[in-house]
Amino acid sequence: MSEKSEMSTELALLGVLAVLWGASYTFIKIGVETIPPVTFIAGRTLIAGAILLGLIRWRGLAMPRDMVNWRRFMFQACLNSVIPFTLIAAAERSIDAGLATILNATSPIFTFLLTALITRHEPVNLRKLVGVGAGIAGICLIVGTEALGGIGRQLWAQLAVVAATVCYAGAAIFGRNFRGLDPMVPAAGSMICGAAILIPLSLVFDRPWTLTPSTASMLALFGLSVFSTALAFSIFFRLIHTLGSVGTTSQAYLRVPIGVGIGAVFLGESLGPAAWLGMAFVVAGVAAMTIPARQARLAQ
Repeated sequence: MSEKSEMSTELALLGVLAVLWGASYTFIKIGVETIPPVTFIAGRTLIAGAILLGLIRWRGLAMPRDMVNWRRFMFQACLNSVIPFTLIAAAERSIDAGLATILNATSPIFTFLLTALITRHEPVNLRKLVGVGAGIAGICLIVGTEALGGIGRQLWAQLAVVAATVCYAGAAIFGRNFRGLDPMVPAAGSMICGAAILIPLSLVFDRPWTLTPSTASMLALFGLSVFSTALAFSIFFRLIHTLGSVGTTSQAYLRVPIGVGIGAVFLGESLGPAAWLGMAFVVAGVAAMTIPARQARLAQ
């Protein structure tokens, strides 16, 4: 396969990841209606981890046995699942799925800032700065003045989503430590570690055996675990290696219109008329932030 074809595949996977994670906010909104956030996320990580572990065995791969990798899995679990998943699930008991999607879409901004100021492994250039600006413009157009007006009324929930976004940015950078491992291995390891942290908390605080979740919440948990977690995380770790941390998290711009649209269709959340124009800016932002990675690979 040529370098050009390989990059086309990676960008297609970036789009798939945006759809999977865009849908996750609606799954969460439905799930936490009758399942407490900690228990809901414990179930998410347990199911996703079990699926990924089964796929690893089916493919003839093995999980690492050294403590170095498992310590990394545990740290990645905190950054990429335990803390952000739980914060977003708790926040969505108060805010719309669409608004959570939009606020969480700022992850490329934090990733860009962290890589530029701290790790410095991603080049800072005009094209990426333009991509950041275009993405922010698109997000503002999609949110609309009414959605922005809700921030003051539910400030804690908004701040929780922003805090989760910072965690995701750190996870995107830390994920580069898993070079040399099959992408499914760190995905499974981080999910298993996440479940190991959350299940005891669920048993102590939520007593899940006393809950009576609805069928819709259970189906949402299944869809979230299988598609928006197990499959999505496998794609995520692969893209970290091929597109870089900023390129990978730029799917956050693309998942904004997707997540808002899914919320509108399945939850009855309203879309503003400026959403279509916002999508143009969003796509431009994605292109501006990923084209440099493509050019760099083609030049090799």
